[in-house]
Amino acid sequence: MNDRYDAGYGGDQYELVGYDEYNQPVYRQVQAQQAQQPPQQQPYDSYGQQQQQGYAYDPYATGTQQQTPDYDTGAQQSYDTGRQAPQTGYDPYATGTATAYDPYGQTAAGGQQPQVAEQTAYIPQQGGPAEDTEAPKPPKTGERDYRTEQFAFVEEPTDDSEDVIDWLNFTENRTERREEAKRRARGRMVALVVVLALVVSGGVGYLWYAGKLPGVSSPASKSGTTTASGAQNRDVIVVHLHNTAKGGTSSVLLVDNTTLKQGTTVLLPNSLALTDDDGNTTTLAKSVDDDGTSGTVDQLNTVLGTDIEGTWRLDTPYLQNLVDLVGNIDIDTNADVPDPSATKKGAEPLVHKGKDQTLSGKMAVAYATYRASGESQNAQLERFGQVMKGVLRQLTSDPTAATTTVQTLAQILDPPLTDKDLGTFLAKLADLAKSGDYKTALLPVQNDGTLTAQASASVVKDVLGGTAKSPDEGSAVRVAVQNATGVKDDTEKARVVLLNGGFTFLEAGTASTASAKSKITYSDAADKENAIEVAKTLGLPTSTVTKGTVSANADVSVVLGEDYKPSSSS
Repeated sequence: MNDRYDAGYGGDQYELVGYDEYNQPVYRQVQAQQAQQPPQQQPYDSYGQQQQQGYAYDPYATGTQQQTPDYDTGAQQSYDTGRQAPQTGYDPYATGTATAYDPYGQTAAGGQQPQVAEQTAYIPQQGGPAEDTEAPKPPKTGERDYRTEQFAFVEEPTDDSEDVIDWLNFTENRTERREEAKRRARGRMVALVVVLALVVSGGVGYLWYAGKLPGVSSPASKSGTTTASGAQNRDVIVVHLHNTAKGGTSSVLLVDNTTLKQGTTVLLPNSLALTDDDGNTTTLAKSVDDDGTSGTVDQLNTVLGTDIEGTWRLDTPYLQNLVDLVGNIDIDTNADVPDPSATKKGAEPLVHKGKDQTLSGKMAVAYATYRASGESQNAQLERFGQVMKGVLRQLTSDPTAATTTVQTLAQILDPPLTDKDLGTFLAKLADLAKSGDYKTALLPVQNDGTLTAQASASVVKDVLGGTAKSPDEGSAVRVAVQNATGVKDDTEKARVVLLNGGFTFLEAGTASTASAKSKITYSDAADKENAIEVAKTLGLPTSTVTKGTVSANADVSVVLGEDYKPSSSS
């Protein structure tokens, strides 16, 4: 084997001294004057590192020192493996030996330095170690056994891998959050669409059921049934208009059905028959004059089976001020009304007949109280109803502002009605009047002032509640008596007998035809015993008592037939 290498530059020669960690051959220069140099000087170290004389470089030495073989450098000089004295100072070109360099910072036991191989410069023609990133090849047979623990990089943790894992976790969590946000957004959108669909369908369904869709009637109107009157909530007050100039009164009921969102003015004829505290039959007009407001309210509750919450006495001067406060009213007038203050005949009418007539306060009072010659009181009552509806359409729907309007009138209201209560009530009716959910109904009564079956069905039942109130504990049983005997005086005789027996007498009028048999009817099982007592009081057999339909304002209904003998009951 030729260990020498002729570079061809100036006769310099190089000899092989070993292999580096990349398994590349390492050479060193052999100088011509090497034989004359002192034995302690060592060949040139291109890396400026000191070495121990006579020891080869072992990068993976385990602590044992091996003696390098003699190489023929031309001077046939062998190397002394003895320990050399260290040189002081640094000489990059020195050929002498220096303090041994320990690449691993270790010192052999006993003060000896670990074996360090000298590193020499590469020959110019020889390329440096290749940038080989592959793992070193396993040693061949006969070569040194390199163990993995000698490689420091094997034990070092890889920081880059942790960064990669953190980045992957961040991106994965961020992606999941975005997907979750999208899912929540889609869920909210679906929920919003569902809610809007339900609201729209509910609104359309309500309009369809209420019959407010154009060209579509509600199922209630088709079947002829409505919400049970007992399940409806109504607020009712009575208004008495007092004509301070000519005298007389006119009465109406203002009804707010909060269940059906319907407002109604119920016109009460002055001829309506009532029963006073003594059990005597009277009329509405006479009750207002004699018994005042409180007594009239109780009597109306008894006859109509309603619950009136308050009384509003409205004198004509206050009505005039009210119309002026709301800014005049527009109504369709049905008659020419003369000026009450006119002094000569043929004067211009104060109110003209026609559609959309604008009335001031003075004109409204004149129209509301006007009754032409030969007209019934109901004609004048209907004009008063028109004026009240016109006022409600013009009144504000704000409860606070409506209360201010009432307070501006400076009226003294009958307790328990207060300015705030009246203002709030009128504001609700004003809102219904503006929306078209307001009507006027006349309570039909017979010539004798009694209610008819038609009145019970169309007004008392549908508008005011429909069913008679149960009598309070300890109160008298109400008995409605209809005369079918053909003798007019039998009604008065039966009234006296029933009052003496502790019953409340309600006159139900006179039948158009006479009946041979008397009939006593009760609707509630609890009133069966009361019906039997009524039969005994009137001197009628108990077989005349049956269960059936009674008047809306009575507990027991009695039809007096030809078999009724007043003398037997006296």
